[in-house]
Amino acid sequence: MGGLAKIYPRKREQLLYTFCHNFSIVSKSEMQAALQTRSVFLKYYSCQNILIISRSFQSSSESYANYIDKCGRDRALSSGQRLHAYLITTNGLNSFHLASKFISFYAQCGRFSDARKVFDKIPKTSVRRWVVLVGAYSHQGCYQEILDVFLEMQQQGFQLNQFVLPSVLKACAHLSDIPTGKKIHCVVLRSALFDCDSFISCSLIYMYSKCGPLEYARNVFDRMVEKDPVALNSMVSGYTQHGFAQEAFHLVEDMKIIGLQPNLITWNALIAGFSKVGDPEMALETFRSMRAHGIQPDTVSWTSVISGFVQNFQSVEAFDTFKQMLSSGVRPSSFTISGLLPACAIMADSRYGKEIHGYALVNGVEEDIFVSSALVDMYSKCGFILEAEKLFIKMRQKNTVTWNSMIFGYSNHGYCNEALHLFNQMLKQEEVKPDHLTFTAALTACSHARLVEYGQNLFQLMQEEYKIEPRIEHYACLVDVLGRAGEIFEAYDFIKKMPVKPDVYVWGAFLAACRNHGNIELAETAAKQLNELEPENAGNSLLLSNLYSEAGNWRNAERMKKMMKKKKLTNLGCSWI
Repeated sequence: MGGLAKIYPRKREQLLYTFCHNFSIVSKSEMQAALQTRSVFLKYYSCQNILIISRSFQSSSESYANYIDKCGRDRALSSGQRLHAYLITTNGLNSFHLASKFISFYAQCGRFSDARKVFDKIPKTSVRRWVVLVGAYSHQGCYQEILDVFLEMQQQGFQLNQFVLPSVLKACAHLSDIPTGKKIHCVVLRSALFDCDSFISCSLIYMYSKCGPLEYARNVFDRMVEKDPVALNSMVSGYTQHGFAQEAFHLVEDMKIIGLQPNLITWNALIAGFSKVGDPEMALETFRSMRAHGIQPDTVSWTSVISGFVQNFQSVEAFDTFKQMLSSGVRPSSFTISGLLPACAIMADSRYGKEIHGYALVNGVEEDIFVSSALVDMYSKCGFILEAEKLFIKMRQKNTVTWNSMIFGYSNHGYCNEALHLFNQMLKQEEVKPDHLTFTAALTACSHARLVEYGQNLFQLMQEEYKIEPRIEHYACLVDVLGRAGEIFEAYDFIKKMPVKPDVYVWGAFLAACRNHGNIELAETAAKQLNELEPENAGNSLLLSNLYSEAGNWRNAERMKKMMKKKKLTNLGCSWI
């Protein structure tokens, strides 16, 4: 027989018991399955034409490594554990290569404690094991664990190398841990070897670009002796993420002079940057310039241009660009569809929305969570609340955006009880958490239903249980809640106690409440504040003028109209009659 026959049955059971205890395999069936792993492994690889040496089934280390990789990609925890158990019983886990594969496998399956156990079995003199563990954590986005391993590595006296530092800097960026990042930067500056490493330089640029200061990122970029497209893209992305699209554009132009040409990623970052800062015309010009330089736009390029138009309320241009995209043969992604659907809501035109819905259905992206959420939002804003409700119920997976869209839909259509019922359902979900928009939607429902006490409780719940700091829109909602319910003086006291300066939405809600309940004195206070905040808006003065008229105070009403004419404010609300 082969390797299994060389181990006495009792010894083999002891080894399996130890493995199962260490790696949380508790059932007897799983323990027995480990003994059968070899036949499963060979059955899987029989179609791969892998050479099996003799009838003892001695497989190569590389074959096992490939199988572990597949288990990791498929998140096949049980299969990978069985192979692990088999290799332990046959003393086949002496290879560092296989041990490193198991570290990555357990990390991919979310079993980080098991990955650490495999790591601890590797001889402590090997620096490569640290590289493997840090890499595994990095691929799974476990950034705090990376910094913990980095600290442990230093405590044990291991020197940093060019394979670990990029992952550590990436972790610092995602955790906004600038102090640690700066310490590593100092180590890099003191080492001529590290200072010339482009991967480390790009990681430093990425870190400073993500959490600042941006000048540090530019200093690292300028000090690079040999600049490459990766470094350029990191710097351009840093500029555009912070809203400096023009600076990014000038940097690209400067790099062209020294022979460093932008690639597709560079152009896409520039297009997205101009769209983000509200300059869709420049985004479109950059898009055309990219094509003029012989680089064909991909799905990301078209999507960025479309998103720029949508974000700047240029819905017609967004739809025209979408048609051009289809004509060019580039297939839209789920992000393209979800980015275009808000344009239908802006236009309140369900015809376009239904056409895009049909396209999504035909191309199999309707069930994508981003597309479905955008469809719910679109139908709600276009007045088809029942269609939105049907889509919401049908969705298998929902995220916070999905719940927010439906709660807002109910609130804005006057279905306040349904909105608050759905809000309470959301709070019971473990996989989604409410955000500031969720509470805005719920407070809007409270406002329309005049649920003062419920709204005040929500405002308190948001801060105490969910640790969400109130934004100006939450204050405006609560002022509206109090105002609609006739609690004018309470609303005014609330405004005076606000820790932030009231904006036009807060005073606008208060002015509307004062008019509805006939409080001229406080209405004058609100109108005065609004005139200071937006002196060109005639609506506020007109509202106060109407309040004077309704109260029979014709003198002040006439005074307000003369003031509006003197300031040449447009008289809103005129009709031919």
